[in-house]
Amino acid sequence: MTIFTPVSTREKARGYMDLMKLRVVELLLISTLPAMVLANKGLPGWGVTLAAIIGGTLAAGSANAFNMVIETDLDRLMARTAKRPLVTGVLNKKQAIIFASFIGVLSLVIFWEFTTPLATLLTFIAITFYVVVYTMGLKRRTAQNIVWGGAAGCMPVFIGWAAITNSLSISAVAFFFVIFFWTPPHFWALAIKYKDDYAAAGVPMLPVVATRARVRLEMWLHTIAMIISSIVLIETAKLPVWALAITIALGLVFAYQLLQLRDNSDSYAKTAGKIFHWSITYLSLYSLLLVAAQLVV
Repeated sequence: MTIFTPVSTREKARGYMDLMKLRVVELLLISTLPAMVLANKGLPGWGVTLAAIIGGTLAAGSANAFNMVIETDLDRLMARTAKRPLVTGVLNKKQAIIFASFIGVLSLVIFWEFTTPLATLLTFIAITFYVVVYTMGLKRRTAQNIVWGGAAGCMPVFIGWAAITNSLSISAVAFFFVIFFWTPPHFWALAIKYKDDYAAAGVPMLPVVATRARVRLEMWLHTIAMIISSIVLIETAKLPVWALAITIALGLVFAYQLLQLRDNSDSYAKTAGKIFHWSITYLSLYSLLLVAAQLVV
């Protein structure tokens, strides 16, 4: 006989927070704030900043929650995601859909009321792109899923910029491409570490379906493009020479991390894990550099 164990209010509240994947949201905000500083040529006002942070958190949380609803079957098959709230039964799909819809609409209202129409439109596009194009369209169909689907993760740059100016610029585009090219090596490093999980779920992440040599080559190509885009952003934003020097140094450290990823190494997965963590550090330091450089210009 199955014994029903009621879910406490505290467990449900934690489940709703887990739906939003707040650790992922932190990475999105890392790119939003520097974009706002660059667009404003200095620190933006507290009102628009808080609106962008809160609205951006809710928008990303909405997209992530819809993602969990759609991928519940996959999450059950992967050890890394087996404790998510829809898998464990802490929440059901109806509750998750209502929650995702509510915070998604709320995010759009916040952007509309406190930022600009363009920022609101871009937020809507970002949510739709992540849920429909990436989660429903690309993830289960192509090994390049994270390349094109990762564009949704670049949208906070445009959103932050548009929240200030209600427009975009060449610098905003350069920043977008920094994140665009950063995303695949960042995510593929994680996918190498959890290759067996993705294989068990039938998700064709590149490390699952391609040789190690192919994965390493594509990580190199995207990393080189990321470094070039980072330099272009420094130049188009007219930031100091010392910022350019630090940018190049950060890029070289990233490249050095990739050099450690050798096809025949016994520590291949462990090295990939280090690359994943360094990629987060890289993006954090680069974003901090952009803010510092803009404020001292």
